[in-house]
Amino acid sequence: MGNVSYKRKALRNESFVGWVNHTMVTHFILLGIPNTDGLQTILFVTFLAFYLCTLLGNLLIFLAILTDPRLHTPMYFFLCNLSMLDIGFSSISTPKMLVNLWAQSRTISLGGCMSQVFFYHFLGSTECLLFTVMAYDRYVAICHPLRYLLIMNRKVCALLAAGTWIASSFHATILTSLTFTLPYCGSNMVEYFFCDIFPVVKLACADTYVIKVVSFTNIGVVPMTCFLLIFVSYVRIIYSVLKINSAEGRHKAASICSSHLVVVMLFFGPCALVYTQPQLSKMLVTPVQIFGNVVTPMLNPAIYTLRNKEVKASLRKLRGGRMPAP
Repeated sequence: MGNVSYKRKALRNESFVGWVNHTMVTHFILLGIPNTDGLQTILFVTFLAFYLCTLLGNLLIFLAILTDPRLHTPMYFFLCNLSMLDIGFSSISTPKMLVNLWAQSRTISLGGCMSQVFFYHFLGSTECLLFTVMAYDRYVAICHPLRYLLIMNRKVCALLAAGTWIASSFHATILTSLTFTLPYCGSNMVEYFFCDIFPVVKLACADTYVIKVVSFTNIGVVPMTCFLLIFVSYVRIIYSVLKINSAEGRHKAASICSSHLVVVMLFFGPCALVYTQPQLSKMLVTPVQIFGNVVTPMLNPAIYTLRNKEVKASLRKLRGGRMPAP
């Protein structure tokens, strides 16, 4: 009887110790960008300038589209979604990175780390799907111009946009749940400048096979599927453009697609470089991630306005305080 009581007490103690160990990590420490000692001030000023330009540029495009009735078309509706995504995406890691550089405050709470993982994959997946929807919009506009407004009506545009956000929320919820249901009871040093799945799960005290397989599958399948759909859309677009007899018509069609194509290349190009060149991954992963998180959201507004007379005209009228005529 005494042995049974002792064993029960030992099991309770073991269970308690295990529970304590599984909940011991309440925060993480972000080690930041490697090999940047002495460069904190320069990096802080640079990233702050990029971030402010991102906020200002995307906000101006959002307001220009919102206030100009002539821009209330499917293409600009999706561009408005992209501006919101760029503001959110750049805000996932940049503010915390600026705090780390300026105040040397590298601690992030467990909830904060979960938020970074969730919103990084939520907004990243949404942007990936949105680029696919925008490619389809360009395909319909060029290959079926007479039926364009019938096919891309307000209801269809709203459903396509809502679908990208909703599908991505499920994608991010699954990945975040699998990541943070793992027990974290050892080191809390994240060897990165923000919380992402793979740097975080390396710290788990359990088998991470499932989360790694699911993450590689999801993160690989979603962008690859989107890229293939975009590629097919542009093959059809190029085929249709080559059939246009007038040089002016071909130039107009090319100008419609060029901005979107450049932004798509900026989004998919760096990621493809890292995942197809494993031997370069350790050297390139941080610069590529910084480029995608900080630089690309700043470039997108510039790319869409440099060759777009309608947006530039709307921005000029917005700056002058005059509402564009419908």
